[in-house]
Amino acid sequence: MFKGSMTALVTPFRNDAVDEAAFQKFVDWQIKEGIDGVVPVGTTGECPTVSHEEHHRIVELAIEVAKGRVPVIAGTGSNSTQEAIDLTRHAEKAGADAALVVLPYYNRPTPEGQFQHFKAIHDATNLPIIIYNVPPRSAVDMSIDTMKRCAELPRVIGVKDATADLARPARTKLAIGADFCQLSGEDATALPFLVQGGVGCISVTSNVAPKLTAQMHAAWRAGDLKQAMEINERLMPVNDAMFCETSPGPVKYALSIMGHIQPDLRLPLAPISDASKQKVEAALKKAGLIGQ
Repeated sequence: MFKGSMTALVTPFRNDAVDEAAFQKFVDWQIKEGIDGVVPVGTTGECPTVSHEEHHRIVELAIEVAKGRVPVIAGTGSNSTQEAIDLTRHAEKAGADAALVVLPYYNRPTPEGQFQHFKAIHDATNLPIIIYNVPPRSAVDMSIDTMKRCAELPRVIGVKDATADLARPARTKLAIGADFCQLSGEDATALPFLVQGGVGCISVTSNVAPKLTAQMHAAWRAGDLKQAMEINERLMPVNDAMFCETSPGPVKYALSIMGHIQPDLRLPLAPISDASKQKVEAALKKAGLIGQ
């Protein structure tokens, strides 16, 4: 089972091209800081605006750097089922440990369409599949009943839950069982998500604080709730700042002032405002992630 803090990796750009050297250096830093896993080309990796060739290469770069030190869960979702199959097949061939597959966005499938989408990807590939349920972005929510149906497929092993509904993990665990891997997709509620039955988080904040987020999850697993709460409170301003504008704008700016990457985004995402930059800098300073 995947567990702990796993980073939803940014994709660095330079002159509108993927900055491969910066990306690989960044992934290596994440692993050396103690992160529990990496997730390339998800939403935070700007998957909607990378080409298929770039998408493939980013997954390959992450796997090359990881070298089995931590799991690589490749983002392979699409609102086209065939495209999601193709991306998942590539991730499998490249050596990924699992695929993160978002609910189809924009076309708003019914529960039957949702199930058939995941069944088609499952039947066409051999990778473990994690459902990414993020209603604010996909405009559909997978019900627990539909998720239970998907979980009956042998390689649909878990969910990244970005609903911020803290009753959901407990209800999902009761309906599907403790072996179904529940990962939070929402940093600000990651700790209470663990209390309600989760086992980890696919995190945006861990881009800038991999050591602290991993330590929070380790403290929880060790039964040290006091330490977990202290780290959670320390990171809360950072969690909020990372979403002061559409992600990954704030986290890329944060990483740029930390010296890891350029802050470049691809349109239609635009650079964050000066006011948001101030919020990001203040949060990083308050958490001790950059100097005063």
